[in-house]
Amino acid sequence: MDSNSLGLPISDPNAWATAMNNLGMAPLGITGQPLMSDFDPSLGLMTGIAPMNPMLPGLGIVPPPISQDLPIVKEIIHCKSCTLFPPNPNLPPPATRERPPGCKTVFVGGLPENATEQLIMEVFEQCGGISAIRMSKKNFCHIRFAEEHTVDKALFLSGYRIRLGSSTDKKDTGRLHVDYAQARDDLYEWECRQRMLAREERHRRRIEEDRLRPPSPPPIVHYSEHECSQLGEKIKDDSKFPEAVRVLLTWVERGEVNRRNANNFYSMIQSSNSHIRRLMNEKAAHEKEMEEAKEKFKNALSGILVQFEQIVSVFHAASKQKAWDHFSKAQRKNLDMWRKQAEEIRNIHNEELMGIRREEEMEMSDDDMEDVLESKDSDDSGPMAQVEALREENDSLRCQLDAYRNEVELLKQEQSKTQPQRSEEDNTRQQQLSFLQQALQGMQKQLLKIREELKQKDMELEKSTDDKQQLESQIQSLKERIQAFPASHTLPVRIISTFLHVHPFGASIEYICSYLQRLDTKISTTEVETLLGRLPCTFRQELTGVGASLEKRWKFCGFEGIKTA
Repeated sequence: MDSNSLGLPISDPNAWATAMNNLGMAPLGITGQPLMSDFDPSLGLMTGIAPMNPMLPGLGIVPPPISQDLPIVKEIIHCKSCTLFPPNPNLPPPATRERPPGCKTVFVGGLPENATEQLIMEVFEQCGGISAIRMSKKNFCHIRFAEEHTVDKALFLSGYRIRLGSSTDKKDTGRLHVDYAQARDDLYEWECRQRMLAREERHRRRIEEDRLRPPSPPPIVHYSEHECSQLGEKIKDDSKFPEAVRVLLTWVERGEVNRRNANNFYSMIQSSNSHIRRLMNEKAAHEKEMEEAKEKFKNALSGILVQFEQIVSVFHAASKQKAWDHFSKAQRKNLDMWRKQAEEIRNIHNEELMGIRREEEMEMSDDDMEDVLESKDSDDSGPMAQVEALREENDSLRCQLDAYRNEVELLKQEQSKTQPQRSEEDNTRQQQLSFLQQALQGMQKQLLKIREELKQKDMELEKSTDDKQQLESQIQSLKERIQAFPASHTLPVRIISTFLHVHPFGASIEYICSYLQRLDTKISTTEVETLLGRLPCTFRQELTGVGASLEKRWKFCGFEGIKTA
């Protein structure tokens, strides 16, 4: 920076020293030597500023990143039209308001009166791109930046003193105050950007959910006679059964069943019921395979354990004194390590085999316990539960009987339609007919037994209802007796019971009345004696003493009845 830009001739040292003294800086020459020996920093405009050579180039608006542990040192900033002098580092930092969200606009106060828009652009353009500057007739303005992070750089200039050129006039100097501006445009743009980001996030989440969502099943066809006939064929096919059952369930839930197509739906439900036997057979086959695999694994594991035992026995034989002395030290170390590993693996496999055997024993014991519990439940259950179970079994057997009858009729119709020549299919159908007839006979026998049992249970229920009625009548009589007993006598009876319970040998009526009259003076001896006489199961009068010492005493006997019972 040459001397012409400052507007002061360097050849005149007195003028240069006066200008620097007014700014509160130590007057220095071009070579860096002090021009005034009697310089007093307290007389300048800005005190507490370390002297600095004015000929040094500007250090830039924003300093390089400094560690948070070290204090930030602000330096002098030189521009073409002005110079910025840092504030006193001993003073507290300038106060700022809370940062609004999305703030891009700053308020700049304390500008010189002669400041222009070009000057402000020159000073703050080094912070970042400026979108707009709104000047005011007074000494402040608003600067809107293009990006948010540049606002922090502009706040760094808060507290700096600005001087236009080399003039010391008040109109050419000022103290900058930079703060966040309450700009509604920034807030509106920030809210719009947040809404846009939220929409993008929702859209991205929806796409991810759609990608992870399982494919929807095909739509269910509407009911018609043609679709119903095709569905009846699909239900009989094992490969198409799951899809057909789903369609049948949807039709039934929709309410497609009516009197005209009830037989069709019944036949489809019956066909689906016939698949239960197939599923049970498949389950039994898988259980058999699982049991075979378990048995095979157990046998293989036992064979492996035998070989492990042989290996461990070899190591034990090698560790005996006859063979152990002939091995070297390294060989003995390896043999000992191998023996320990083999024993650990042998123990692990042995525990696994014992666990399998324990599980089998527990399964067998659980089955036995279930049988015992079922027998206990059947013995402990009341007649009502048994009757309900018998009725449910009767209904299920009746439905099975109807299904078997329908199957027999279908087989007879198919047999009548076929040719008189018998083939292997006719033989199988004949066997099926005989099997179904035997099943029908067995079901009929079971129904007869269940009906007899139902009659017996009905008789037992009638007896139990008579017993119930007797109990209810007894309870009602007790309730009437309790209601007949006046409520006002309950408290004296409780007090007398407690009093006589403490006196096991009894007490005279006068003693009892004297105790009660302390609580209630209105109680008389005759009332207490009549009250005790009305409760013979709780209170009993006895004669104690001999001759002239004969005395009537009342005792509490409420617990004696319970003991005898």
